Amino acid sequence: MGVFSSDGVSRAQRKAEAKALKAKAKLEAKLDAKERRRTAKQSRKVEHKFRAKELKAERKNIDHAAKARDKIAKAEIKTTAAKAKAAADARPLSPTNVKRYLTVARLVSPIVVPIAYRAAVGVRGRLTEVRASRAGVPADVLRQFSGHGATLAARIATSRSSVEQVAGRDRGDENQAFVKAMTERLDNLAVAVDTAESMPPGQRRTAHQAIENELAAIDADVLARLGVRA
Repeated sequence: MGVFSSDGVSRAQRKAEAKALKAKAKLEAKLDAKERRRTAKQSRKVEHKFRAKELKAERKNIDHAAKARDKIAKAEIKTTAAKAKAAADARPLSPTNVKRYLTVARLVSPIVVPIAYRAAVGVRGRLTEVRASRAGVPADVLRQFSGHGATLAARIATSRSSVEQVAGRDRGDENQAFVKAMTERLDNLAVAVDTAESMPPGQRRTAHQAIENELAAIDADVLARLGVRA
């Protein structure tokens, strides 16, 4: 028979109840721990999901900001380039102005070029006449020569013509000897004119002065041979 306490409850019954309570408490603790773990896991999942959304939003904002900065930078580069082009176009010899000038030149050249050419030819003709007049030679003769010594070369050619006239007037030995001597002197002067072309300016002027003096002497001799006294 079981042992009963004074209140009528057996010791075994109390032990069983205590064990049941202990088991119940243990189960409740286990279930509570499990619930806490499940809640913590769910909380971490929600937090991770929320953080992922935040990171995605941040990346999106960064991308938008980068695109906005890139757009602003491109706009600034475009504005700077436009200002630089405007400044370059404002220069008289900018590529745009040169292109414009060339286009205009192509359009007007069929009209302007012939006029300019005729004007240039006229100016050169007048200048040649002035130089020929100063040198005492025909303009047509002066046009046959060029270079620094063109007027001297024209004078030599004119003097040759005069010497040829002397040769035709008298076929005597003495006169022909004179013509030969004058011709040789003129040949030497022609060589001197050609040589002076490559001289420095100072030496060339000195040589030209000497040639001019010799030509003046030859002209005086020819005039004397023709019976003209200067």
